[in-house]
This record gives sequence, structure tokens and C-alpha cells, in this order.
Amino acid sequence: MNAVCLLVAGALRASIPAQEFNVAWTHSVEKTRWDEHYRIDGARLVLDHARVRGSGAGMEPGPGARLQDGWWTWRPALPPLAQLRLTLSPYTHDYDICWASHCTPLHTLVGTGDAAGVVDVRACQRRLSQRQAGPGAAVGVSPGR
Repeated sequence: MNAVCLLVAGALRASIPAQEFNVAWTHSVEKTRWDEHYRIDGARLVLDHARVRGSGAGMEPGPGARLQDGWWTWRPALPPLAQLRLTLSPYTHDYDICWASHCTPLHTLVGTGDAAGVVDVRACQRRLSQRQAGPGAAVGVSPGR
């Protein structure tokens, strides 16, 4: 079974037992919520759809966006990604990582506190299929390359 691995400086900090997850954040200038939905396809991450509440500087909805329940929603035309890089900063709101109807701040998952840093998000394989991990719990995994 696939999982989502969160790595800091190449070290596994946490894994999420999910095939799909969201990365959500609040834009630092516009204070508008942004949300991206990813799914695992083999060893790659596929950005399935994105949505934003409103628009503004750097927050323009993508081509073909539709307004649904107050969110501009669209399907970005991006190839599958080997990894997603998220930068933590003490000067902006944290990312939320959401799966199975649950969201957790990224710094809580990777244990970096308020320090700045880069988190690599990758698909990985779970070795222990019977074990269920909660937020922030690393299970036996092998990061995808």
C-alpha cells in the first residue's frame, strides 16, 4: 500500500497512510485560503485539482475554473511530480496536511516547531500493512525515489 512520506533534510519525519491528501494554506498577502488535492499514482504525486477562495495578487484561478460553493476550482495541467517541496517559515501561516477528513499543521507532523525548513513530500511504500498510523506517526516505510 502506498503512503505519503514527509522528509526534512532527507530524513523521514512522518508518513501518512493515505492514497489521497490535501495541502492547504492561507496566502500571506491576500489572506485567502488555497487548497490542492493530490493522489498517489505509483511513485508520483498527481495534482488532481486545486481551489482558492477568491482571487488577488498571485491567487488567480487556473484556466477552466468554476465557482463552486464559494471556491474557484480547476484541474491544473501539470505532469505527475516525484516530490512536492513545502517551505516552512516563521513569517507565514503553516500548511495544513489533510487526509481522511482530518487536518494537521505541517510543522506538527514533522516536528520542526517554528523553525524554517523545507519539507519534501513523496509517495512511499508502507511495509507494515496492518499498522495504522495517526497524525505524526512514522510507520515502516520506504521513501519513493
